Amino acid sequence: MSEILAKLNSMPTFHTPQGSIYFEQRGSRADPPIVMIHGLGCQIVHWPESLIEGLRSEGFRVVMMDNRDAGLSFDVEQSPPEIAKLIEAMDDPTAVDPSYSLADMAEDVVHLLDHLGQSGAHLVGVSMGGMIAQYVALNHAKRVFSLSLLMSSTGNPEIPTPAPEVVGALGTTVVSPTREESIEAARAANRIFGGPYFDSCEVGIGRFVETAYDRASRPYGVRRQLGAILSDGDRRAQLATLKTPTLMVHGDQDPLVDKCGSIDLAETIPNSRLRIIEKLGHDLPEPIIPTILQEIVTHIRNQPVAR
Repeated sequence: MSEILAKLNSMPTFHTPQGSIYFEQRGSRADPPIVMIHGLGCQIVHWPESLIEGLRSEGFRVVMMDNRDAGLSFDVEQSPPEIAKLIEAMDDPTAVDPSYSLADMAEDVVHLLDHLGQSGAHLVGVSMGGMIAQYVALNHAKRVFSLSLLMSSTGNPEIPTPAPEVVGALGTTVVSPTREESIEAARAANRIFGGPYFDSCEVGIGRFVETAYDRASRPYGVRRQLGAILSDGDRRAQLATLKTPTLMVHGDQDPLVDKCGSIDLAETIPNSRLRIIEKLGHDLPEPIIPTILQEIVTHIRNQPVAR
């Protein structure tokens, strides 16, 4: 952690009551803002340049942040959940007493908006980031111009769970062996998550494993974030009251978060639209980026202009 703290001293951060959050931004301050919220254990470096630059070139100000317990954002002192408890929580959310909640992580996004002096923003959330974005909209509706939820879910316990081999791959991302073993395990996991059609280590976020490890390896943070996800429960009753225009994008080959998660979101959130993409797994592969980019841009431009 000392190396991470040293980096923070010279990097763009802001302070919340809980700790410092690292962020970066692209584009003009005059452009409509988009806040990008990544998934479990992911950092800013896991965003494909083609997606970020694509949004910027379409006339948006793109703001990225490291979630708490990931990248160069603040650490949490509380011990992480035991792996056995995380596995138990897949069936029983009460099995884990999380260090923080998804709603707490959503407050970090609101603090970012405050720091930037923004009344609100369009939110793009991937996987866990989509769950965090849901809470920003639920608890701070006026500050969310639109939602784009990629590969996310409602927390409905009836949604199909991952196959045992996928759960096993997820388990390899929450341990901390040597650098070489950790990188190889993360690559293998990303190849599984990415599905059979696109090699994540060639065209997806598996390409960034080594860069991310050397920037900040935070296995305990991954476990605490996973605890926040698994303990959260069913959000459908709350989401049914949401008035924020919402786009869901999901792959039909997602082995980690079943596409039924986004179908459930579309059936729950009143003002929403769903796009299922063929051959896409739980990843952001280059061949699919143009389609994802077009969906997000079209969705945001269909909303009233907000500054």
